[in-house]
Amino acid sequence: MYFESLASVWYMDGHGFYVWLAYALTALPLVFMVWLPIKRMQQHWRWLQAEQRRAAAATANQASVMGSDV
Repeated sequence: MYFESLASVWYMDGHGFYVWLAYALTALPLVFMVWLPIKRMQQHWRWLQAEQRRAAAATANQASVMGSDV
C-alpha cells in the first residue's frame, strides 16, 4: 500500500489540503448536476397535479352552474 496510515492519506506529504479540495470542488458540481434536475422535475409534477385539480374543479363548477339553469 502506498500510504502507511489514514493520517498519511489525509496529509499526503503536505499536499492533502489541495488534493481533497480539488476532489470536493469536482464532486460538488456533479452532485448539483444530478440533484437540481430531479428537484425541478418533482416541482413540475406537483405543478401539473395542481393544474389538473384546478381544471377538474373548474369543470365541476361549470357543470353544476349549467345544471342549475335548467
